[in-house]
Amino acid sequence: MARMERLYDFTTLRLYDFANLFRKVIQSHSRIVFTLAFVVFYFILSVASLSAQISPGDLSKAHSALEGISNCTKCHTLGEKVSNDKCLDCHKALKSRINQNKGYHVSKEVKGKECASCHSDHHGLKFEMIRFDEKAFNHQLTGYTLTGAHKKIDCRECHKPDFVSNSDLKKNKKTYLGLDQKCASCHEDFHQKTLSNNCASCHNTDAFSPAANFNHDKTKFALAGKHKTVECVECHKEETRNGKKFQQFAGVAFNTCTSCHDDPHKNKLGTACSECHTEQSFDIFKGMNKFNHNKTKFALKGKHKQVDCAECHKMDAVTPLTVFQDRLGIATSNCAACHKDVHENKFGNNCAECHNENSFHNKKASADFDHDKTGFVLAGKHEVVDCKKCHKASFTDPLPHNTCASCHTDYHDKQFAQSGKSPDCAQCHTVDGFLGSLYTIDDHNKSKFRLEGAHVATPCFACHKPDAKNKWNFRNIGERCVDCHEDVHKGYISEKYYPGQSCEKCHVSDSWQASHFNHDQTNFKLLGAHAQQSCMACHGRGDISHDIKKSKFIDLSSQCNSCHADVHNAQFAQNGETDCARCHGFDNWQPTQFNHDQTAFKLEGKHAGVACEKCHKEIEKDGQVVVQYKLERFECVDCHQ
Repeated sequence: MARMERLYDFTTLRLYDFANLFRKVIQSHSRIVFTLAFVVFYFILSVASLSAQISPGDLSKAHSALEGISNCTKCHTLGEKVSNDKCLDCHKALKSRINQNKGYHVSKEVKGKECASCHSDHHGLKFEMIRFDEKAFNHQLTGYTLTGAHKKIDCRECHKPDFVSNSDLKKNKKTYLGLDQKCASCHEDFHQKTLSNNCASCHNTDAFSPAANFNHDKTKFALAGKHKTVECVECHKEETRNGKKFQQFAGVAFNTCTSCHDDPHKNKLGTACSECHTEQSFDIFKGMNKFNHNKTKFALKGKHKQVDCAECHKMDAVTPLTVFQDRLGIATSNCAACHKDVHENKFGNNCAECHNENSFHNKKASADFDHDKTGFVLAGKHEVVDCKKCHKASFTDPLPHNTCASCHTDYHDKQFAQSGKSPDCAQCHTVDGFLGSLYTIDDHNKSKFRLEGAHVATPCFACHKPDAKNKWNFRNIGERCVDCHEDVHKGYISEKYYPGQSCEKCHVSDSWQASHFNHDQTNFKLLGAHAQQSCMACHGRGDISHDIKKSKFIDLSSQCNSCHADVHNAQFAQNGETDCARCHGFDNWQPTQFNHDQTAFKLEGKHAGVACEKCHKEIEKDGQVVVQYKLERFECVDCHQ
């Protein structure tokens, strides 16, 4: 073997030398040298193809189609050894798995190695290029770990063309590629596609049977009681399907017990066996808690639900065909069939008119008993009143019921009494409840206090408040505004404007904001823009909260500068005060009262048409920019250049 490898290297070296020479000749651009070199090179190649000493040995059978020195570059790169890229260009299936980072050839044991380090050639036609110790091979490196029975079988039991789906790989009888990891790719589907193709959800690799991973509790039919000890084949029958042995696991009916079991009651008690029986034993009866008696013609209600079955049904000497059949045909209204009539038929035999199944002592006075026949129709709150609230002694004793006061006390303690007699409650209240009233606004307007403006929308309890004894007060609560409302003006407005705290002198009942106060009563008559301002604009001193206690209605100065800033910087002040009204009116800031002819400079000729600002310029005085109206000189040259 060593001698063959040296011969291979020598021959390859010679060919590489000639190839390099040939390349240099081409680069020299010498036609003569090129021609000679080409003849020599062709001669050498011809001789090499005839001489067995140039090749290190015959190729293996798999590569035999590549024999001949003209095919060397299909595997070799000139000046180098075997090229991995050229190997993978032929072995495309392997290249695809390597690109996907899958399989043995991307494992830490192989990754980075040259192909020729494991798969060398030129060792003869029968040389096995794929050779390894199968027993020592770590199959986990392929990405598929062998477990259970898979570890014991021969490699060729799995790696054979029968299990390869790719048609090209299938032709190679010795390939290890092309296998799918799904169980069905190697194993026959015993269940014939009736179950999931995820075999591992039930089976493991140790053995196909029993299905070690299967948990019956995760199915729609969890095993309980006796079902746990039943052999699978008792429910999952074996048969022959499509010419092969088959056991049915999917589609087994289990909605009712009779899907598997015979009904000894012959369907007289229905098919819901679990309402009476358990999986522990057919003889264990649990009907008291589970049997749905409402499916029969006698639905159980109230106390009947708690009665033991044996209290109504005979349980001795019965058979599956006669059990619970001894009370057939009894109507739910036929109480006397089981119960003694303690009223001795005084109220008829329809017990349900007064009683119900919850308790014999629960009287259904408004539910079923027709109280309308008594002469007193129950309505509203009366419908839910316990019978004993009215019928304290006997249900047959007559009761007075002409007026509400026959049963109810006068909650208002005669506040509405006239001539010592209180009106009937029904004048204001209904049987639906004492809350709410039939007393209307029209009724209220017939009293001493008419409801007007915002008072119409005010709820009753806002004025009629409960007293210390939590009794509502409807009498002597006051008729004046200050009886209910706080006088916020007290101490802030002279009493002469609202004598006796008579709020109506200024306000109306529609809103506190509205006011009809006549300002002409004061020493300051509202004219022009002043008449359009809100009271607080002047009396609020700029307080945006409109707190009446921060306002000023007394001793408010009528001088303009008490509210308005002097923009003229006291140019027109006399004796320290500026009278704005000398020039301005109340409609706007325009100097409508000002007459220039009354000044020291009478406007004549062209001067009468000149705009004010042409002569009166802005100046800075005492740190304030103002228009100068007081001019000291009136010579022409002072304005005209």
